[in-house]
Amino acid sequence: MAIFLTGSTGYIGSHVVAGLLERSPEPLNLLVRARDEPEAEERLWRALQLHFDFARFHQLLRSRINLFRGTLTEPWFGLPPEHYRHLVSSTSSVIHCAASLNRKSERSCLNVNLRGTLEVIQLASRAHQDHRLRRFSHVSTVAVAGHRSNEVVEEDRAVEWDRPDYDPYARTKKFCEHMIRQLLPDVPRTIFRPSIVLGDSRRPETTQFDMARAFVFLAGLPVLPFRPGDRLDIVPVDFVGESVVTLHLKDHPQHEIYHLSSGAKAQTYQELTDHLARALGRRRPFYLPFLDRPFSWVVNRLSRFRGTVGYGAALLQVFYPYLVWNTVFDNTRVVSETGRTPPPFSDYCLPLLKFSKEHHFTYPYREWPRAARESVG
Repeated sequence: MAIFLTGSTGYIGSHVVAGLLERSPEPLNLLVRARDEPEAEERLWRALQLHFDFARFHQLLRSRINLFRGTLTEPWFGLPPEHYRHLVSSTSSVIHCAASLNRKSERSCLNVNLRGTLEVIQLASRAHQDHRLRRFSHVSTVAVAGHRSNEVVEEDRAVEWDRPDYDPYARTKKFCEHMIRQLLPDVPRTIFRPSIVLGDSRRPETTQFDMARAFVFLAGLPVLPFRPGDRLDIVPVDFVGESVVTLHLKDHPQHEIYHLSSGAKAQTYQELTDHLARALGRRRPFYLPFLDRPFSWVVNRLSRFRGTVGYGAALLQVFYPYLVWNTVFDNTRVVSETGRTPPPFSDYCLPLLKFSKEHHFTYPYREWPRAARESVG
């Protein structure tokens, strides 16, 4: 029996895979989109090389990992019938990490987040009917809370259907949670809602640069259109991955929903910029909240240009609503149950910033060793 996981080649998913391989003896059934087996293996190697050297990865690949080459949005994931039946019969629990983060595309979010989640639910339902599923865990987002301002939000009060949503991503993730509850009523469920996931508290390296680009863009501005006392709920990916693994492996988690957030200890813009100014020997930026609308207009204009500035502005345009909502998501549940408090962003933001800029917002991936492929051939 094995843990079935989607999104294993994604940023959060790869941290969950690494954590499961380190902390659980169970094999893993991983759904990977690829044309053939070598491509699937190489995609997984790129995702996991932050965590393992090649020798260790290769040993785990051959002994603990079952790759299923399929597509999330196709019926039966596009797998041959015998492969799908094997996936159903061998799956002991499910962790659904895969999602479209394209906040501008309604079509992408509908296809991947809704259709894809429905396929995962159907797989879970069939496995549960066959031999009873131990747990279904779903990685959602705090964005399901919709439009907020100056609030502290608890898990059970986050989803209010009359509230508008900021984008298709938030809207579809909210419906994913609803589908899971409605269609898997007899399966033990755990919903994880990360806040802004940015960087790893243990190392400066990252393979996810969208938020890092937006962060670098903002860090270089002499004037910010924010209120200095507003809080920004940021957590490192290692905290998110470890929390998902710990609670998924637990026999009886105390709750169904967990905010994977910095909670009441979320830092303010003032705290973050003061830290960076001291560390870099720069002047602190000026805060002029009344420039909110002009700043948003400039960002929208810059997002039309090509190059680094245009791309950074386009990312900021997408994330901007979440930068000014001054909303904190209570994390009492996850902290009390796992015993781990997420480190403040100021503890690791400078190494992340330096790594991102020095490597031009790309990760220096290591290729699959030719000798390893030739030895198999």
